[in-house]
Amino acid sequence: MSVLVVGSIALDTIKTPIEEHADLLGGSASYASVAASFFAPVNLVGVVGDDFPKQHVELFASRRIDTAGLQIVPGKTFRWSGEYMWDLNIRETRSVELNVFENFSPALPESYRSTPIVLLANIAPALQHHVLDQVVQPRFVIADTMDLWINIAKPELISLLARVNMLILNDGEARQLTGETSLIRAARRIREMGPDIVAIKKGEHGCLLFGGSAFFSCPAYPLEDIHDPTGAGDTFAGGLAGYLSSEDGSEITFDRLRRAVVYGSVLASYNVEQFSLERLRTVTPGDISERYRLFQLMSSFEAL
Repeated sequence: MSVLVVGSIALDTIKTPIEEHADLLGGSASYASVAASFFAPVNLVGVVGDDFPKQHVELFASRRIDTAGLQIVPGKTFRWSGEYMWDLNIRETRSVELNVFENFSPALPESYRSTPIVLLANIAPALQHHVLDQVVQPRFVIADTMDLWINIAKPELISLLARVNMLILNDGEARQLTGETSLIRAARRIREMGPDIVAIKKGEHGCLLFGGSAFFSCPAYPLEDIHDPTGAGDTFAGGLAGYLSSEDGSEITFDRLRRAVVYGSVLASYNVEQFSLERLRTVTPGDISERYRLFQLMSSFEAL
C-alpha cells in the first residue's frame, strides 16, 4: 500500500553549539516522506517556490516518492531558522518566512485520493481538514500536531481528532491540549476526543503508545553523537506510517502498531546523526533491520 504525506517543505538554517548550516532541506513532509519511503511508495503533497533546489526534487523522485502533488509556484520557498542550546532538546526559533507556504492549499491529484494510509504531517488543522475532505475512505489516518496549533487553532484541532485514527504529539503538547499533568490521563482524554490510538513522544526518553486497554513504552535508541534533532519527530511519524503501509491487507493491530513505533524510532535515531536528511540519504534497509534487532535485544522485544 502507498502512504499519502501532506505537510510543509522548507529550506532551513540550523545552528547548534558546534555547527551552523544554511539552506538545508527541511519541513515536516520532507522528513516524513523520506522515512516512509523505506517501507512503501509515497504520494507527497506540498508547496515550494521556484527557488527550490532541483536536487531536492530529485532526492524525492529517487526514493519512491511520487511528486505529482508537489506544487512549484512563483516565489520563495518557506524558510525556517532555529538555534539549539547545549541541551539539544531545547531550541529557539530565530526566524520564520512563510513565503509561498502562506497561501498553501493542499490539492490532491485524483490518483492520490484513494491512498489507504494518510499521514497529516505537522501543518495547520484547517489544512489537515481540507485534505480529509478530499480523500476517499482511507483505511488509517494519522495526524501530527504541535504546540502552535494548540495555542492558536485549538477548536479546529479538536474537531480534527474526531476524523483521525491516530494522533502523534509530544509530552508537553499532550499536557497542554488536555490540561492533565499525567500522561496516562492525557492520553485517555485525547482518545475520548476521537482517535483510538495516541502516541506521545518523549524525546530522548522514547515514546508511549496508547490504544484501548493496551499500552506500550518504547525507549529511545542510545546515541553517542547527536548532531541535529530537527525533523526527528517527523521522521518518526513517517517511519511509522510507512511501516503500516508495508503489509498490504494486514489488519492494523496493536502489535503491528508497536512494531511501527519501534521502526519509527529507529529512523528517527538515524536522522539525528547528521544535519537535515543527510543521514537518511545513506541509511540502507540492512541498517534499519540491524538497529531494529538491537532495539529488541536492548529492551527484550522478543514478541515484536
